[in-house]
Order: sequence, then C-alpha cells, then structure tokens
Amino acid sequence: MKLIADFHTHTTYSHGKGSIETNALAAIAKGLNSIAITDHGPGHRFYGVRRAKFAKMREETDALNVKYAGKIKILLGLELNLLSLEGETDYPHEQANLFDFFLMGYHRGVFPKSGLLSFTIKKRAPEAIERNTRAICLALERYPIKIVSHPGEYIPLDITLLAKAAVKTGAALEINASHPAITPEQIKLAKAEGARFVLSSDAHTPERVGDFGAALRLAMEAGLSEHDVINASSTNL
Repeated sequence: MKLIADFHTHTTYSHGKGSIETNALAAIAKGLNSIAITDHGPGHRFYGVRRAKFAKMREETDALNVKYAGKIKILLGLELNLLSLEGETDYPHEQANLFDFFLMGYHRGVFPKSGLLSFTIKKRAPEAIERNTRAICLALERYPIKIVSHPGEYIPLDITLLAKAAVKTGAALEINASHPAITPEQIKLAKAEGARFVLSSDAHTPERVGDFGAALRLAMEAGLSEHDVINASSTNL
C-alpha cells in the first residue's frame, strides 16, 4: 500500500518541533503529494493554539502553497478536543472558514465543560464504554469532523457503534502510527460496518512526517486494501 498524504502532523504552533514549512519540506522529501498541519484546538490547556494565531497560520499556509506549487499541497486542519460527554468540542465557529478540515479526538489535559471525570476513570465497564462512545458520536453529529483521531487512545470505545456513526457522517477512523491504540480486530469490525480509514504519522517533528510504519502494520494485519484508506488512493478528504 502506497500512502500519498499525511493528514495529521503538528508544528510549533502547538507542541511540535518544526514549522509548517519544515513539515512540508519533509513531506516532499518522502514523496508525498499532500500534508496537513493539524495543531491542537484551543481547548487544550497545555498545547492548544490560541485563536489569535489562526489567521497567521492560514496566511502562512497559503503563502507556502504558492511557494511549493506543483511539489506539495498543504492543508490547514485543526485537531479538536472532545470536552464533554455531550459531545462538545473547541470547534472555532467564528473562524471555521480559516481551516480546510477538522480532526477530533479525546486528549488528556483539556479544559472540560462537563462530565469529563467519566472519561478519565480507566474502566472498561459497559456503561463507561457506552458513555465514551456516545460522546464521540454526538460530536460527529454536531461538527463537520472528517477524521476521528486515534480512537481508543486514553478511553475505551465500542468500535462498532463508532464506525456506524462515522459512516453516517462521512468521517474516517484514524490508524495512528504514534498512538496505535486501535487493534486489528477492531479495524476488522469497523470495516464490516463500511468505515473508511486514514493512516497518519501524528508527527511532532519533521523527521516523523510520513512515518506510517506502525499504522501500516496494523492495516495489513487487518486486511485493509487501498480502497479502504483515503490517503492511499486520493488526497481529498
């Protein structure tokens, strides 16, 4: 499987080590057609991008797309944070037009709105799994989310229910090379529901851009083909 885009990378705007340009240059060196810059939304207390920086990120991305036209397509995304059991996130309503797409996942260290304690208790009781999954499904219904970031990382989920919601809303499930929380068995269950996937590096340094190794191994073990993976056959989200 040849992957042609990396839709999940971080820069110094959040807690990455490289700039938008150095990530783009790394993607070019890896032979990718497209890269997305997806720093954390402002709801993260430690790594969130301040809203005042959004316009600057957009301007920088647009300028680099002109500079590297024909070599790489640079998308500006934002990795939203799940903030409550009601599916609330830090979606930037007034500035949403500055971004090309949105990812969303649960992260520790966020500014909670309500019900967050249920996420942080590491239980695999059926009721906890149901609450967690319902929260993400509600977020998919409320916001234009294209990718569910590292499903199963930090909180247990019902992958079948999540896959059904993702198919309904058109979101892809991520197989994350840096946080390979999803298992081959879960990938198979999600595929059976018609889910599509995206393999990402979740790079925090330019050197890791396009490093899909762990994600590729999971995808191969689960029997995925290029038709199941959106960044294997197209750079369109």
